[in-house]
Amino acid sequence: MNKSLKNNKKDRNIEMYEAILTLETVEECIRFFDDLCSVTELRAMEQRYHVAMLLNQGHIYNSILEQTGASSATISRVNRSLMYGADGYEIAFKRLEEKKK
Repeated sequence: MNKSLKNNKKDRNIEMYEAILTLETVEECIRFFDDLCSVTELRAMEQRYHVAMLLNQGHIYNSILEQTGASSATISRVNRSLMYGADGYEIAFKRLEEKKK
């Protein structure tokens, strides 16, 4: 089991993640997350992902702030996740890049 799953204080609902893995298209994902999350939650996640993409591409904080409207605290938090997190962004970025080839 992944260390990030073991170290969480609260048990994760693994079935939810398994349900996400059953989705086959972007449209299905959008529909699922529209049902699961509020508009505010979705926008926050989309913004954090956009920030992570830009950081991964080497953009600086001011550029990211202008492009995304994210606060410096959000940019910093995402940067910490990229540097010291569970490598989830790295896995996703790598697989998306492979898919584009």
